[in-house]
Amino acid sequence: MTRRTDWAEYAHPMAPQRRGSGRDTGFVGGGDEAYDDVRGDADAHGEDVPRGEDRVPGGRGRRRRRGGGELADAPQDGGSSLSSRAGTGEHPGDPVERARAICLRLLTGTPRTRNQLADALRKREIPEDVTDEVLSRFEEVGLIDDSAFADAWVESRHHGRGLARRALAQELRTKGVDSALIDAAVGQLDAEQEEATARELVARKLRATRGLDRDKRLRRLAGMLARKGYSEGMALRVVRQALAEEGEDTEGLGDEGA
Repeated sequence: MTRRTDWAEYAHPMAPQRRGSGRDTGFVGGGDEAYDDVRGDADAHGEDVPRGEDRVPGGRGRRRRRGGGELADAPQDGGSSLSSRAGTGEHPGDPVERARAICLRLLTGTPRTRNQLADALRKREIPEDVTDEVLSRFEEVGLIDDSAFADAWVESRHHGRGLARRALAQELRTKGVDSALIDAAVGQLDAEQEEATARELVARKLRATRGLDRDKRLRRLAGMLARKGYSEGMALRVVRQALAEEGEDTEGLGDEGA
């Protein structure tokens, strides 16, 4: 049976959304009014401060009003399990709320895939049916979008670290992204763009290899490209051309990559 929950509260300012047009480069914030109830750790997890209580200035405890308006110290035992759980997002009485709080906390500032969140909930012993319910609802409201995640990952990691399509696909697989979404995301990069990035990487490292013999330069530069996911043929071809432009004799060097 589906549990009744105020799903409107699932809206969250870090929802991954596609930018208006062109290629996705990251994640942007979501709507407005749906976030009004997120007012700090306790409020964000649905634990409002009760009315009629005032915080003690400079202290950790609270003071409760008595009938005549006098303030009395509330218990300050470390057992305020409610407040401690508010900070960690724990809701022991309701697995749906507990799963919701865990996911919101993990999504704050860092987009994640459905599979990553499912793994986190599994480790916290959230029942599978609850996990499916919560994650499906998060997808409906846009808090989880594996397609947008994959697009942004490819854009960021290719331009930021120069990773090739093969390396990008492997990283997305480890995050549990569906293979069809991976193919669509890495398909943003064509062979010409990938080779242009490989040339840029070699140009940056070329100076550091000067003074080494030709074969050693070839191995070092081609190895750098291989670690970033470039094929052996492309790596050898790009390095050979870069060395030739520096005046190195490249006859017979890297012919297999031609």
